[in-house]
Amino acid sequence: MREEFVEAVLAVVGLVPPGSVLAYGDVAELLGSGGPRQVGAVMSRDGGEVPWWRVVRASGEPPQGHERRALACYEAESTPLRGDPRNGPWRVDIARARWAPTQAELAAVEAVAELLASREVSDPRGGMEP
Repeated sequence: MREEFVEAVLAVVGLVPPGSVLAYGDVAELLGSGGPRQVGAVMSRDGGEVPWWRVVRASGEPPQGHERRALACYEAESTPLRGDPRNGPWRVDIARARWAPTQAELAAVEAVAELLASREVSDPRGGMEP
């Protein structure tokens, strides 16, 4: 995966405020590049320096294998949850927690997406390594 795509994913995730989340596909859509699997690969490999718990599956399930750590973060940030985290299945209430960027935040996301697009156009590989 190209470093520009990795940097763009991490930049967008870094903009998500406490108590909010995006699905992997939301990140790709905001960037206009890649898809949920590519974003997931970036987060799995390089997401440790950003609020990784703020990127969930479309169902609201937290990052696989990190459920307990993510739950502590969700509770600390008052992220809306569904179910009972202590006695049964749970997930992020993505309908209530999905990040809706303000105009200023959206401008920051668009700047990242535009920079990524300009780099992809200049590279015939289209942003992904073979």
